[in-house]
This record gives sequence, C-alpha cells and structure tokens, in this order.
Amino acid sequence: MSRRADNVLIVALGTTQTLAWASSYYLPAILADPIARDLGISTNWLFAAFSMALVISGLLGPRVGRQIDRMGGREVLCASNLILASGLILLGLSQGGVLMAVSWLLLGVGMGLGLYDAAFAALGRIYGNAARRSITGITLIAGFASTIGWPLSAWGLATIGWRWTCFGWAAAHILICLPLNGLLIPRLKREHRIAADTPKPHIAIDRAMVLLAFAFAAAWSVTSAMAVHLPRILESLGATQAQAIAAGALIGPAQVAARIVEASLLKRFHPLWSARLACITHPLGACVIGLFGGGFAGVFALLHGAGNGILTIARGTLPLAIFGPKDYGYRLGLLGAPSRLSQALAPLIFGFLISPLGGYTLAVTSALSLAALLALFALKAGPKTPSR
Repeated sequence: MSRRADNVLIVALGTTQTLAWASSYYLPAILADPIARDLGISTNWLFAAFSMALVISGLLGPRVGRQIDRMGGREVLCASNLILASGLILLGLSQGGVLMAVSWLLLGVGMGLGLYDAAFAALGRIYGNAARRSITGITLIAGFASTIGWPLSAWGLATIGWRWTCFGWAAAHILICLPLNGLLIPRLKREHRIAADTPKPHIAIDRAMVLLAFAFAAAWSVTSAMAVHLPRILESLGATQAQAIAAGALIGPAQVAARIVEASLLKRFHPLWSARLACITHPLGACVIGLFGGGFAGVFALLHGAGNGILTIARGTLPLAIFGPKDYGYRLGLLGAPSRLSQALAPLIFGFLISPLGGYTLAVTSALSLAALLALFALKAGPKTPSR
C-alpha cells in the first residue's frame, strides 16, 4: 500500500475505533444513572452487566484473533459494527433489567470483535512487522474517544434522552463505521487467506507469553480502576471536587500527547522500552500527589494519562516486536484475555478498597504498575520493529 493509502486507512480505523469505544466502553459513565433510574434497577446491576460484557469480550479474543489471521480484519470489524448497533438498539428498547443485561451481553460480543485488539490484528495482517506506525496512528485518533464520546452522550441525554442517544450511536455504527470498515480495509486476496480447515496454530504458553500477559493484566487493572474511581481517590487525598474533575479532563490530552512522543521520539527504540516507561509514570504521579497533596492532582493525571497512552500502543506493538507477525491476531487474543478479565474485575475490587484505604489505594495501584514493570524487565527484546 502507498503512504497515502496507509494514511487513509489510519484515519478510517481511527474514526471507527473512536466511535466504537465511545458507544460501548465509555457509555456507562454518562448513561448508567439515568438508565438505572428509568428501569427501576440499581446502578450496581448495570455495572455488573457491563463487567460481564468485558469478560465476554476477553473470552472471545483468541477466536476473533484467529479469524482475523485467517481472513483478515475487514469482515470481523464490519460484523462488530452490526452487533454493536444491535446491542445499542436493544439497550434503547429495554424496559427492565433482564433485557438491559442481554443488550450488554450483545455489546460484549461486539466489543470482542471491534475494539483495539481486533483493529491491531487487522493491521498486523496487512502490514506484518511494519504495523507499528499504523497502530500508533489509530490510537492517536481514538485517544479522543472519551473526550468526544462523553460530551456527545451527555448532550444526547439532555436533548433527546438516553434511549434515543443509544439509537443515535447505533446509527453511527451503520452509517459511518460500517461503510468505512467495509470500503477502506483491504480485502485479502484469496491466495493470502488461510483455509478454514487449517488446524488451529499451537502457541506455546512459554515464559515470555506469561510475563507479557501478566504485565498487561496488571497494568490494565490500574487503568480500569482509575477510569472509574479517579475522582474519589483524588478527593480522598485532599483535592477539591473541581480539582478532581479538572484532573480527569487532563487524562485524554495526556494520552494523545504521549502517543505523539511515541510516534516521533520513541519509534527509534524497541517497543519494550516504551512499555517499561509506561509502567513508571503512574507510580511517579502517585509519589507526587502523596508528597504534595491534592493540589497536585493535575500532575498525577498527566503522568497517569501519559503512561496509559503509551501502554495502549505497546499492547499492539510489543507482541509484534517480540514474537513476529505469524499468528499475530490469535496471540493478541490470548495475551488480551487476562487483561479483559482484570479490567472487568478491577472497578469492583478497588471499590471495596477505597473505603478503608482512601488515598493509600494509590499504593496498591503503584505496586501493580511496578509488578508489571518487573515482568517487562524480565523479558528479552526480540527484533526491533521496522519503522515505515
């Protein structure tokens, strides 16, 4: 593919990923309370359904990755748009907790087929070892998913209500995402596809796989916990509500800024060094706010967001650099399954920890980040990913 075609594909996938994240993973932050209130259920029941959706997406990861290795990502990502749209329509039609839960199970399937791991696998199938530039590119765009998605969902809630907001997100999948994925992701030539009856590849769960899976699971537990509980933790450390909200708003821009640094300065280095750097920033931020108090909540948010931004890229580029492009999608699914499970459980676990620990909860999240760092230092770098 030419550089111009590469850039068009990056913009297309970046757009579809932004809409996919905004209409699924980031949806409950705005709509959970009004949905629960309207349906006469507790928000805990809704977040339990959301957690189950994340579990389902994690369990589907290896199968989805294998399918992309066989056929390419075009069909899988198009299917994700149809399934996410169906789940959103069903959510908008819900009249009680049961149908709401079923809609989130369907959304979990859509997330398994359509979020970062699937997009990374699709790029790996197209570009092989040279996919790092494209992976970084789509994360630069999709890094604004919460920045765009939360205000749009809030605007929809205030103007047309949560049901029509769900229908609006469903329409975006059908009218925007489906055409972009269907028309711009190249279809693999017949000779490049793998026969359906080809035996499932054997990927050894060796030391490198275990270390990398643990590092990702530990790091993403921190990310998931912060996404849900950040304001409460910051306020327990002395930040005002206004400071906590302002700090939360800095995370998205910090993620994107860090990804720009990764795409420009850090691309010369093996992705393992980027991943190690990403695991240091959260503990550094915890030290700053622990020493100087809640007034430094913004500094903590910038450091945490920067690490999270680089970590997202490393999730796609590091396995490619260490293990190569063969069976890349299937390997991503195996590595991502523990991360999805930890993401699902972390909000619940840390919800119980915050009451007794308060701000000291950051000691637990920092310990997880440092454990991930140690695992990454135990890994050996494979061949450096060629830059494009």
